[in-house]
Amino acid sequence: MTEPTQYGFYVDSTKCTGCKACHVSCKDRQGNEIRNNTNPEANGVPALNGVTWRRVYEYGGGQWTEGQNGCFEQSVFAYYMSIGCNHCSEPVCVKACPTGAMHKRREDGLVHVAQDLCIGCESCARACPYDAPQIDRERKVMTKCDGCFERIAEGRKPVCVESCPLRALDFDTMDNLRAKYGNGDGHIAPLPPESITSPNLIIKANVHGGQGGDILNPTEV
Repeated sequence: MTEPTQYGFYVDSTKCTGCKACHVSCKDRQGNEIRNNTNPEANGVPALNGVTWRRVYEYGGGQWTEGQNGCFEQSVFAYYMSIGCNHCSEPVCVKACPTGAMHKRREDGLVHVAQDLCIGCESCARACPYDAPQIDRERKVMTKCDGCFERIAEGRKPVCVESCPLRALDFDTMDNLRAKYGNGDGHIAPLPPESITSPNLIIKANVHGGQGGDILNPTEV
């Protein structure tokens, strides 16, 4: 039996400008997928309120300090992180699902939802530290990033990767990503510790990137 393949994402937070092109392109594809699968005759994109498979977070901190001469110095910073599903090696959403609807595919390691088995209990959403599974309240089923699997089958990248104007995102097998980028810098704030789910995500950290899972200091707002 062949070894399972595992795909994953690479994020370069030194390049991300927070433009949200990945966020918007993912939302467009998401709406088209749901519309075409449920009501191909409908016009426009479903509202899908509260459902955003890829999100761009702004993280900032630092403070101003007054020196003895009355001058002020500052350490204020901000950077962006684009995050979606990390198709984890130990997906807690799969473990939390009572029906087996949430599952990890052997052929590519992507975590998918079998919506015919989903009962919309949201157990997977409560378990996931990345807010990846999200409920479509109109259809009462869970949805999430599927890795643009149909595009991968055609030899293309996910739509979020292809839409990034700064090329801050990449997607490939984890073996290929590690060969190209190394092991990365680990999770940075505002992401949770990697130990929770063993995510398939390599990050190049912003120079100000703090360790993932850190608790914000009250002065760092």
